Amino acid sequence: MKYKHIIWDYNGTLLNDASLCVEIINELLSARGLKTMSLQKYKQEFDFPVKDYYERAGFDFEKESFEIVGTEFIKEYNIRQKDAPLQKGAMNLLNEIKDKGIKQSVLSAREEQSLISELKKFNIFNYFEEVVGLNNHYAESKVERGKQLLSKIQVSKNEIVMIGDTKHDAEVAKEVGINCILVSHGHQTKDKLQTCGVKVFDNFEEVKKFIFN
Repeated sequence: MKYKHIIWDYNGTLLNDASLCVEIINELLSARGLKTMSLQKYKQEFDFPVKDYYERAGFDFEKESFEIVGTEFIKEYNIRQKDAPLQKGAMNLLNEIKDKGIKQSVLSAREEQSLISELKKFNIFNYFEEVVGLNNHYAESKVERGKQLLSKIQVSKNEIVMIGDTKHDAEVAKEVGINCILVSHGHQTKDKLQTCGVKVFDNFEEVKKFIFN
């Protein structure tokens, strides 16, 4: 077996919420008389830190603070997140990994308590050894939290892989010294992900073949 522990990103990787995020960001842009974006454009522009992506989308933080826009987005997202399903094949893959005795954790830029609630809603909270999020809603860097998570995992780093859907996930994995796999069904385009120098797959079926072969 290639890996003994898998660290999952959540939003975009396990949760299929990119379309919902585009919907909400477009409502915020429209309310300010700004140009909206397509899903493809969103996947080309989205990145961390989220504040920079908001500015590329057209928000002017000299006129209003990032915290105002970010809070507005999160408020709306929290109301409507129940509409976002898990990605196709997510449940099957989580089950197969568990059945093979591979440990799993979650490392997310999501606020930690809302992340835990979400995992419980989908009845997958108990699949994970550790669930690590941030202490605010503004989706800042996961590197420090990643280092804290790694200190709790008693497996050599070359037997750990992070599965994510953004360049930031690859950056976090590199920073903490573990392997990384990216999936292009989330918040960034395949072209963008392929600049990271790690394995990039289109879906969980491809990920499964790679992990288990």
